[in-house]
Order: sequence, then structure tokens, then C-alpha cells
Amino acid sequence: MSEFSYAVTGGVGRFTFQRPEARNALTYAMYEGLRDVCREMPTDGSVKALIVSGAGGKAFAAGTDMTQFRAFATPADAHAYEERMEVVFDAVERCPVPTIAAITGACTGGGASIAAACDLRITDRGLKFGFPMARTLGNCLAVTNLARLCQFVSPARVKELLLTARLVGAEEALALGLVTEIADDPLARAEELAETLSAHAPLTMRASKEALRRMMKAAPVDDADLIELCYMSADFREGMEAFLAKRPPQWRGA
Repeated sequence: MSEFSYAVTGGVGRFTFQRPEARNALTYAMYEGLRDVCREMPTDGSVKALIVSGAGGKAFAAGTDMTQFRAFATPADAHAYEERMEVVFDAVERCPVPTIAAITGACTGGGASIAAACDLRITDRGLKFGFPMARTLGNCLAVTNLARLCQFVSPARVKELLLTARLVGAEEALALGLVTEIADDPLARAEELAETLSAHAPLTMRASKEALRRMMKAAPVDDADLIELCYMSADFREGMEAFLAKRPPQWRGA
């Protein structure tokens, strides 16, 4: 079975992460499947909106599948990973049609980054949104991902969320602006919203999306030393192995 699915019905594209047994933990194939759908999105009116969701009802996506990090050995591996991820998130932001994240349950790490790159985010009341790497894995967010979060909430609040590594529930996420709406059935509400958007002027929506993307684009910032600090550390290796072994990590700060 494929790790993701994509289909177009009634002018609406539906991309679904299909690893419910792993809380839709994201493999490279899943990331790149979404990237390709967004990059290749037609602008002839055959697709008017894109809905992104996770199968199983328990998670939108619970971050990158950590087994993929075991191959990291050099700083180049860490930088290549972050660059690979940025290509995906940038493709979602640049998608020429409105994108709607229909979120159920856990939306963490890379899943939260994908949701943040979407135009609209609808969640159920079981939401757990955040970036818990300070207590789970010991890696860090690239500057471009931090900039996306700061579109919705203040840098001070982003700092608090990252340092405490806590996960935000639905009501708080709505108050902070991390999600745009709470619904009993996020996918059904996303379908309804996609139908509304389908009746709007596509060029107006595309121009609005792109103008805002250009406005919010972070100035180039060199974060190479920070990426290497985390991904090349013994703590990162310990966090990954501890998570996979379901035991608490023993941080050393090295």
C-alpha cells in the first residue's frame, strides 16, 4: 500500500498521508509526494483547491519517521535534510490553488511544518500541535520554519513553545492563530470550504497568496552552525535511539 494517496474529485484535490499505524510519521516519499502534487498543480481550473489530511483519525502527521535519521553521519547529512524539507514546505506555500490542512489529533514536527505552510488549518478538538524536539529528539528548526511560525504568533510565544516543548490544544491553537477553525469533522468542513473557494476568482486568490508569501519571506539568515550543533551532537543520537526504544533520553548537552 502506498504511503500516501492523491485524487481529484469535483475540482478538489485530496492528498492523504496513509501510515495510520505509525501516526502518519513522514517518510521522504510522503514529503516528496506532497511536494510533487503542489509543484505540478494545474492552473487550468481543473483543480480549484487542495485538501491535505492524515488517515486514521488519530494524527495529521506525527513528524518525520525517526528511523531515517540513523544514516546521519556528517554535517552535510544534516544540511541536506533541512534543505530537502524546505523544498517541500516552499512547494506547499507556492501551490497556485488554496491549500487546506484538515487536522485530526497529533500535528507535530514536520507535520506541523506542513500545516503551517498551508493557507488554512481546520482541526478537531483532539489537536496536539507543536515541536517537542527539546524533550524527544534534540534537533532544531531551521530559520525558515521559525519564520513561518512567526507569521501566526509572536517570536516570544514561539520561543516559549519550543523551550517548553509542550503541545498546544485546539482552543489555545485557535486563540494563538496556529489554526483557523475548529470543527467536529475537519475533513467534512474542509470539503465545504473547498467548495466555497472553488467559486472564487482563481487569479485573485493566487495573487493574494503569492503577495503575502513574498511579504513574509524571511531575509537570508545563516543557521548552518546551529543545524550542525544539534544534528551532529551525541544528544541527537541519544534522543533518536531513546524515542525508538520508548525510554526517556539522557541529555548531556554535547
